[in-house]
Amino acid sequence: MSDSLVVCTSCGGVNRLPHSRSATAAKCGKCGARLFDGHPADVSQAVFEKQVSRSTIPVLVDVWAPWCGPCKMMAPAFEAASRQLEPRVRLIKLNSDVQQAAAAALGIRSIPTLMLFAGGKEVARQAGAMSQDQIVQWVETVLPAG
Repeated sequence: MSDSLVVCTSCGGVNRLPHSRSATAAKCGKCGARLFDGHPADVSQAVFEKQVSRSTIPVLVDVWAPWCGPCKMMAPAFEAASRQLEPRVRLIKLNSDVQQAAAAALGIRSIPTLMLFAGGKEVARQAGAMSQDQIVQWVETVLPAG
């Protein structure tokens, strides 16, 4: 089994993570930040693109906006889901107001929208607010076991 590649949400550094080591305790070799801390980072377009293109683990993206009521309601559920899904899945947030070009390129029509990427490609998309259990169940249904 080969090592995983995990992109740091703090600095964008790409880290090789051996399967024999604990992912929950892993730190970035570039900046020293924890790679998985149960708090989805709000990332820039550049870090989003690097997460999707370089990570070998699936990436779940919450596209949101600060003025969006359903987005605010779902935020705690998304954070709780990260504690349940990490380190098998990387969870990040993309603010569609700040990252308008990225949201447009992704074809975002409504928010919140969850997008799941694996192997550099979008594998699933779900619009609308979801509970923690719904988020976890949706991801586990879409991703192959393993």
